[in-house]
Amino acid sequence: MEARLTAARSLLLEFSLGKYKNVVLNETIPTEAVLRNIASNVTIIIFQVHTHHKNVTISFDKEPSINSSETGIDKGLVSVLRPEQSVCTWYLRAVDANLVLSTAVSLSYGEKDPIPGGCNLEFNLEIDPNIYLEYNLAETHIKFAPANLGYMRGKNPPSCDSGTIQNTRWRLHYDIYYYFLPENDFSEAAFVSHMKKMSEVQSIKANAVKKMTLTSQDKTDLYFSSLPGQGVIYNVIVRDPLWNTSAAYIPIHTYACSISALVDNCFTIKRLSSKLFFTTLAVLGLFVCFFGHRFWKTDLFFMGFIFLAFFFFIAITRTSTLHYDVCLGLTAVVGVIGGLLLVAYWWRFGFVIFCMLIVGLVLGCLVASTVFFTPLGDYKVFQDDAVFWVTFSCITLIVPVVFVGCPRVLNILTCGIIGSYTVILATGCYFYTSLSYIGIDLLRRILNNDFRRAYTSVPFQANDLILLAVWAMLAMGGITVQLRRERHEAPFPPQPYRIWKRERERRVTNILDPSHHVPPLKERIHNKLSQIKDFFQKEQPAGERTPLLL
Repeated sequence: MEARLTAARSLLLEFSLGKYKNVVLNETIPTEAVLRNIASNVTIIIFQVHTHHKNVTISFDKEPSINSSETGIDKGLVSVLRPEQSVCTWYLRAVDANLVLSTAVSLSYGEKDPIPGGCNLEFNLEIDPNIYLEYNLAETHIKFAPANLGYMRGKNPPSCDSGTIQNTRWRLHYDIYYYFLPENDFSEAAFVSHMKKMSEVQSIKANAVKKMTLTSQDKTDLYFSSLPGQGVIYNVIVRDPLWNTSAAYIPIHTYACSISALVDNCFTIKRLSSKLFFTTLAVLGLFVCFFGHRFWKTDLFFMGFIFLAFFFFIAITRTSTLHYDVCLGLTAVVGVIGGLLLVAYWWRFGFVIFCMLIVGLVLGCLVASTVFFTPLGDYKVFQDDAVFWVTFSCITLIVPVVFVGCPRVLNILTCGIIGSYTVILATGCYFYTSLSYIGIDLLRRILNNDFRRAYTSVPFQANDLILLAVWAMLAMGGITVQLRRERHEAPFPPQPYRIWKRERERRVTNILDPSHHVPPLKERIHNKLSQIKDFFQKEQPAGERTPLLL
């Protein structure tokens, strides 16, 4: 048996290098993890343990201390081997839980391999290979301790502050990797199977996506956009370019939400208010996608609603501390008012101004957001607000400028693309899809001053491919239907003011027109009242009614 209860009140568990083992931990009795028969060419052992969402403590001693232990969901320790040492021991214990399923592994490195966290000056452990993660609804922040060069058993470690020459730790490079878990899958089994792909150097390179490379002069902390409900695993590979060797830190994962919380957890982050708002908007958007240009006033209401609601939500969120549901409700009311005002008064400003400022800007804003949603948006130059907003504005304005000579085509394109995208936004309220972050990341950039430093990487998996195809088919279908139906029609309905003015001129100039002889309003009212009075009078008896001639 691998596990047995010892006299010292601990569970003994034997490990082998590179072999993952599932371990059930409890709070009262620690589990003693033992690695035997370590080869003489191994200089350090990194032992790590991972759980789905419950904290565990890993330590060098049976009684954990602040300088010899770590507590969390993804934690590990570095054991520097002494000469002739062939056995290592660690202790594992659950925190605030009776039974916690974990997976653990021990990995070995030689004297030429860099040591992750070997130049730690910030955290409690002397050598700290862990990655520390914090998140909120907008950003996920990771940081780690710098590494040191490897060295032989029994020797003193290289100095961490002996200058920046090539024979010091300053020659090391750090490759940042991330790996997305399957969308909408919070299962423990999925987590365990994918976490195994992010612990060893070769497996990380084969499965994960390399985001960037840092030098030793760069800060070892990074920011990514949070994806609530989407699992992400981060890890760092430190490389020694002189010896062409590398080592991996302890991988860490997050869903950017709490799995164990009773409220506002990963299963309830989709608010009812968001579902009502975006589902209603999607119904109207689907109608506009196929019939917006024909039903002109509905199109105006839809575009006016989006335009005013967008800016009002930004204003009320930045200037008040109201609850999200209240902000969204007020946004809906103001959007409706804006749409109705646009329907009622658009003719007073002229269609060209409306088309350029509303329809064109709405479509241009979505196009610009889509451009920055691609990997282009992660270029470091766009972390500067001035560069970002100038580029964003130019892309937004290009759209109305390109279609300035064909406003009908611009309006139909906007109806098809914007209307169909509201369907994608509504879908994102019920299950995760990366496409909803085309609009969400723009709001984050406006509402969070620090979001400019975040890298906006998102997964693109089966659900996203399906929804992208749905978006494309709806947009192309709506545009095609409207272009074919409207090709023989007038570009736009005439303005009400022009219709009234033309009718007035016609009545004045054409005396044969019956409407030219319409009595004044006062006379027409008098005639109507006379007819009503005659209706209630009694009918006179039949007979001679002419007076006698004298």
